[in-house]
Amino acid sequence: MKKHCRFNLLLVVAIVLTSCASKMQETNSDTVKVAVRAVGHELLLLQNDSTSLVLPIEEIDTGTYKLQFQNELSIEPGFLVDAITRNFKTAELPSNYIIEVVQCSDDQIAYSYQMKRKKDSEIVPCGSRVLPKSCYLLLVKFQNNDETIVSFWIPIALLLILILIVLFILKRRTVLKPKEHNDDRIKLGGFIFYPEQHKLVKQAVEISLSKKECEILEIFSEKPNEIISREELTKRIWEDNGVVVGRSLDTYISKLRKKLQDDPNIKLTNVHGIGYKLEVS
Repeated sequence: MKKHCRFNLLLVVAIVLTSCASKMQETNSDTVKVAVRAVGHELLLLQNDSTSLVLPIEEIDTGTYKLQFQNELSIEPGFLVDAITRNFKTAELPSNYIIEVVQCSDDQIAYSYQMKRKKDSEIVPCGSRVLPKSCYLLLVKFQNNDETIVSFWIPIALLLILILIVLFILKRRTVLKPKEHNDDRIKLGGFIFYPEQHKLVKQAVEISLSKKECEILEIFSEKPNEIISREELTKRIWEDNGVVVGRSLDTYISKLRKKLQDDPNIKLTNVHGIGYKLEVS
């Protein structure tokens, strides 16, 4: 049952993380579109154009966005670079990208530049050459950004590590306290077995158990309907405590049989030459 619960916990966490990753990607896409639209708006204002439209931003491929205008315009590369840098920084977008200004008439690239995180890696040519008035579209292509990937996965990795630590602690507690569940009742046929209280209860009748009887019955309750060898019983009850016994086990088994005999659904049987079995129907 505990393993099943842990599996469910990990499954829920995986679903949540997947959902969060998907949501983050959606949010980042929306943020990019807002920032790119702001760039388009500034380009139009530079033309003293406050009425024509910046057409809807399209994500034409993963990490690639297209900016189109309703009317023709001229583009000053230096202003374009500044507007993109400023708006992308404000939106906290990745700093590795390529910008292409494409002519609508023939799909030729009229101007392009590449921006990387390191200042000495930026490639911004021809900043002072103004592109004549024409129909242009802008392509924004984000490159693989190791810094962004790392910043995204670090909190997820920390969360997974935390979950593993919690699961390890739970497992360790189970190992260190194997009898923790015995604080609760154990049903054996028509009996209710209370290991910590050294007693059996059936229909409000209590049957007291000695310490050894309780220990033996507790071992049988862990493996109902399974054969438990004499060696295992002897080792766990006596030898682990530094005591070796002869026929004491048979004596306690006999006493337990008498205390369980009132219930036809439970039977402590002898498996010749091997050990004993608690048969519970």
